[in-house]
Amino acid sequence: MTSPPRRILLADADAFFVAVARLVDPEGAGREPLLIVGGTRESRGVVCSASYETRAYGVRSAMPIARALRLCPQAVCVPVPRKACQQKSGEIRQVLERFSPVVEGASIDEWYLDLAGTEALYRHEPLAVTAARMREAILRDTGLRVSFGGGTSKLVAKLAVEHAKPRPGNDATGVHVVPAGGEAEFLRGVALAEIPGVGPRFQERLAALGMRTVPDVLQYERAELARWIGEREAAWLYERVRGVDERAVAPRLEARSISRDETFPADLADDASLARELLALVTRAAADLRADGLRARTITVRVRDYDFRNRSASRTLAEGVMSDRVILAVARQLLSRLRAGRRVPARLLGVALSSLAEDEAADQLALFEREPDATAETERDRAVARAVDLVRARFGPDGIGPGGL
Repeated sequence: MTSPPRRILLADADAFFVAVARLVDPEGAGREPLLIVGGTRESRGVVCSASYETRAYGVRSAMPIARALRLCPQAVCVPVPRKACQQKSGEIRQVLERFSPVVEGASIDEWYLDLAGTEALYRHEPLAVTAARMREAILRDTGLRVSFGGGTSKLVAKLAVEHAKPRPGNDATGVHVVPAGGEAEFLRGVALAEIPGVGPRFQERLAALGMRTVPDVLQYERAELARWIGEREAAWLYERVRGVDERAVAPRLEARSISRDETFPADLADDASLARELLALVTRAAADLRADGLRARTITVRVRDYDFRNRSASRTLAEGVMSDRVILAVARQLLSRLRAGRRVPARLLGVALSSLAEDEAADQLALFEREPDATAETERDRAVARAVDLVRARFGPDGIGPGGL
């Protein structure tokens, strides 16, 4: 028996940080038609969020504030109201949970919903109608506008929401649902750069092969793609350009720790290779920590030796941290301690972040500060980490990464 098509929505708050800033301070943040949220005019930070008015001048998220002000000198700069954003994010989620049995937070301003099994509850109305009612309820209860993309997979919903967002000059309604069976036609109008996970480097490799849009890839069989870009990348891309994405929508449980580990195909014996693997693991774990709006006080490094002996070392800091630089500095010290105790080939390496607490970050992406020691986290560390997250959110996980990788 064939399973019914999935009914997945992605709710994406429109210019979330800007909208919250205007709610918090309507006289200050709303006194000018142009607005940048992310710092002050004197700050060396980056644009956290740009209003639609400033985007008409070419201002974009993750752009240095100095450059943004050159493009739009009349823009108003205000700090990021982080506490208010956390509160409003929670309010939006509460509304979504009234409509859907499964809500997964993808970021502070994005939520996936799985409405499978709710057809009878909503009298078999079209998914777009249900999404429109959610949108009205969120605006009424929170004062914020949210756009909805929908389809049979997370991927299609993510791409569809970009067609839903009302912007100056378009006639979008805030809801765009791709019907089951319409994925192929919808994806034909998509550039490869729009697909999450196709970062700038991957784009360059594909462009060198003459592939810039989905139809460019569809003309080739998987075996042909594999000869050019490798088996793993070919299999992934072959499915994505056809709208295939089997990832489930699952609510995140309250995490006691965040951990990432890697089992190596061949044991690693040299310090340089293990250091590179540690960097990759810290990068992933720290990004997940920030995505959950958390900080960690305890950092643990775990090694499984060639003979299956498990060893670990931990350090608990005085204050919670969230930046790659500090977490990596501590993790390197711990790995060095483990290697000094027993220098043998390793089968597995892991990093765990625990003693978690909500990120009580300052409301402003900050100025440069002097770093008192390698494990003291500064506002500059936090600003850099958030800027990296913004780039990855826009260009995919490969959009930016450590030079060591």
